[in-house]
Amino acid sequence: MSSKNHTPKTNNTQPSPNSPSSITTSTSPAKTTVNPTTQSQQLSPLTIPQKPPITITRSSILREQARRNFTSFAQYCLPEFCPTPFHLTYYRALEAFAKGVIKRLIVSVPPQHGKSLGSSILLPAFVLGIRPNTHIAIASYSFRLATRFNRRIQQLIDSEPYHTLFPETQLKAPRGGRNEMSSPHNSTSKTSINNNPIRTAEAFELALSSGSLLAVGREGSLTGNSVDLLILDDLFKDAMEANSPIIRDNTWEWYNAVARTRLHNNSQELLVGTRWHEEDLVGRLAAHEKIIELVDPAQFSKPLSEGWLRLNFEAIKTSPATLIDPRHEGEALWPERHSISLLETRRKLDRNLFEALYQGHPVSKAGLLYGDAFTTYDTLPDRIIKRGNYTDTADMGDDFLCSLCYAVDQEGLIYILDTLYTQEPMEVTESLVAEMLKNSDIREATIESNNGGRGFARAVNRLVPAIKINWIHQSRNKEARILSNSATVLRLIRWPQGWEERWPELAHDLLCYRRLYRANRHHDAPDALTGVIETEFDRSKRTIQAVSFRSGKH
Repeated sequence: MSSKNHTPKTNNTQPSPNSPSSITTSTSPAKTTVNPTTQSQQLSPLTIPQKPPITITRSSILREQARRNFTSFAQYCLPEFCPTPFHLTYYRALEAFAKGVIKRLIVSVPPQHGKSLGSSILLPAFVLGIRPNTHIAIASYSFRLATRFNRRIQQLIDSEPYHTLFPETQLKAPRGGRNEMSSPHNSTSKTSINNNPIRTAEAFELALSSGSLLAVGREGSLTGNSVDLLILDDLFKDAMEANSPIIRDNTWEWYNAVARTRLHNNSQELLVGTRWHEEDLVGRLAAHEKIIELVDPAQFSKPLSEGWLRLNFEAIKTSPATLIDPRHEGEALWPERHSISLLETRRKLDRNLFEALYQGHPVSKAGLLYGDAFTTYDTLPDRIIKRGNYTDTADMGDDFLCSLCYAVDQEGLIYILDTLYTQEPMEVTESLVAEMLKNSDIREATIESNNGGRGFARAVNRLVPAIKINWIHQSRNKEARILSNSATVLRLIRWPQGWEERWPELAHDLLCYRRLYRANRHHDAPDALTGVIETEFDRSKRTIQAVSFRSGKH
């Protein structure tokens, strides 16, 4: 195979002044002919335009944080906003919702804790900043309240701090002002995606994107509107509305037949408000759909495939501490604004209403086992024939040990003297129970032997050897025992005046105990009361039989 010799060819043609290149190369990679007229330019050093140095300032860092973080956004747009630990948790949940990580979220917040500021004013504005093509709908118990949210959102988007963060999220200028093509924040004319965006108290559209917001009252129309993000903020005005079966049914029908029909596969729902009734919208959803409690911050980054995430903020912490709400039991949610003393005063006025509004645990009075029917006493009667104790040890980790010291008079009435109601471990409660037995002058005590109760009884007996300790095994169903003895409990049990304030946790679990099976979280307090009745009622029956026998002999 013969090889071909490649001879370099020189291009002697002078390049035109407008030629794209003044350098011509031959077919040989080894040689290059350079145009003499541009050789000097070719040999001169290249001039690289220098960019001005990037200056990182504190204000630029704050702006970037506000674009990414919802709490920072709130502080940037509202400098007077000072978040508490509660607000930090609340706003973190709202941020996960705004970014689409959480699709369906329920938040229960006590009154006057800044609920609507976060969910119905700041949140929509933040979403339209980071997701300007989102179609939002806000519904409340009245059209007037919903439009109030709408106006405040518009004011926020029109503000200078907001424009600094999200300059592309703009509204049509109000009547008499500049239009969207010449907004106060933009001197350069731009064409709106929406040819003629609307801006009213009911609805608005963004001028430079397809995002929008619609405000409606409960049972208002959403026909013709596709909704990407639905916010339901307080669908009941007050207890009168929430206690009306007709209004509750109408609200439920509107939610299913109107609101939900506007949603699609990727739509989001936020249900935020104050609980009023066990069959409000949250209660009805819980009966039909899966609801998971938010207890761990890791849940903020793990989307659910189905169901709802629920975050309930108790005004006074009664449940065990979680990573989401690390408060100790008895601590207020926002003590700087709503102190414990203020909350306790409100609880005294109407316990059931307080449990609904401030604790997020509504219970219908008609469904309560005991309610407020307990009898109280000021002083013990003269004829006390027995002093006893009944102790129900904790079954599981979140159960309470309930120990009741009591006195019995000659008529068989039972007077509660002292109580211990705690979730402390047995190595702590053994000494506490022993001390209470001594202080109450108890001579005989009964302790359930279930779930380690026998070992507990022996430990207590070693601490107070002079007191007779009996242990019994409860084999009957706990709820069945509680329900069947409830009438006798109300008839025979007497509590000291002010017992609700003296033992608030125990009072809560008794007064809010529902008569439905599997409807209660804690059974310990009613179970202990039932144990007292079973113990003493059996003794009274034996006494009556003996008296009857003696009467027969006469």
